Amino acid sequence: MLISASDKIHGAAATHATKFTSAITRSPAASAVNGLRAHDMGEVDIDLLLAQHRDYIAALHQAGASVTKLSALPDFPDAQFVEDTALCLPDLAVMMRPGAETRRGEVSPMREALSEVFDHIADITDGYIEAGDILTTPSEVLVGLSARTDEAGANQLHAILSEYGFEMRVLKTPPDVLHFKTDCSLIDDHCILSTERLASSGCFEGYEILLVPLGEEPAANMIRYNDHIIMPAGYPKTEAMLKAQGFNILTVGNSECAKIDGGMSCLSLRF
Repeated sequence: MLISASDKIHGAAATHATKFTSAITRSPAASAVNGLRAHDMGEVDIDLLLAQHRDYIAALHQAGASVTKLSALPDFPDAQFVEDTALCLPDLAVMMRPGAETRRGEVSPMREALSEVFDHIADITDGYIEAGDILTTPSEVLVGLSARTDEAGANQLHAILSEYGFEMRVLKTPPDVLHFKTDCSLIDDHCILSTERLASSGCFEGYEILLVPLGEEPAANMIRYNDHIIMPAGYPKTEAMLKAQGFNILTVGNSECAKIDGGMSCLSLRF
């Protein structure tokens, strides 16, 4: 169901999909300036990137997170985008197998870190899949096939999640969208913030859908952390729309991560 900005979302208490106590981040290395990018948006200012990363961690703290800050991995320019390495669910972490081969070495160090938190860890060994293509809601796990997630990876994840009692549904990400969550976020139990291009595919049937204002599509990638939404700065129409819905908004500069295909959800694992 599409809701307009003037409609009021029925607020819901945070559930396992939005209520967290902890987060893991990883410091960007100087090599982050060489991170993967779908489009050339200019050179990365490493000092500004580091400052924005610190602001992101501060926002997580403000939202109630206990943040574990892992050291940089200079050999992996994209390693600050920790979300792609693992899917964290209640009592279960699933280690991903990134579609970009240059990123697969990021998984083992994250597995080591998560082994201190999770008793149950499973591993994707078939095909490839990145958690940037996975949106968890209170009722199911949505997986978008993309250039970074294929059917083999999604099928193995489905087998793992079924064993642990989680429902999963496979969708298709539009061809011009890098990751499924590039264009959407869960902002309430049954409400998904989405771009029009993704929502028009019909993939969110059964959910309330709030569309990002035209021209502010990058704002679709944000995170709901307990009672706060952490979103990229510079999208005043989206910010005003969400404030009108009663959400507590924290904005963080994301200009440098955006140059290397990164957004709000990419920069942390939340559990």
